[in-house]
Amino acid sequence: MFEGLFQPLHLLIILAIALLIFGPGKLPQLGEGLGKSIREFKKALDGSQTMLEDKKQETQAQAENKTVHEEKTV
Repeated sequence: MFEGLFQPLHLLIILAIALLIFGPGKLPQLGEGLGKSIREFKKALDGSQTMLEDKKQETQAQAENKTVHEEKTV
């Protein structure tokens, strides 16, 4: 459906429109802000993924402890 959505010509046209709208002085600031936003987003994703992995390991450890406890009581 979206194959070839952003071909090089499309990206050049988008860049030209952005240059016309914001001007050459504002583009570096916009790029810097966009880069910071992307880095923060990636940090948040990594943090949430780490939190999910920790929770998964904790749940597995609790299940193993429960199994061991049940075997001792039997």
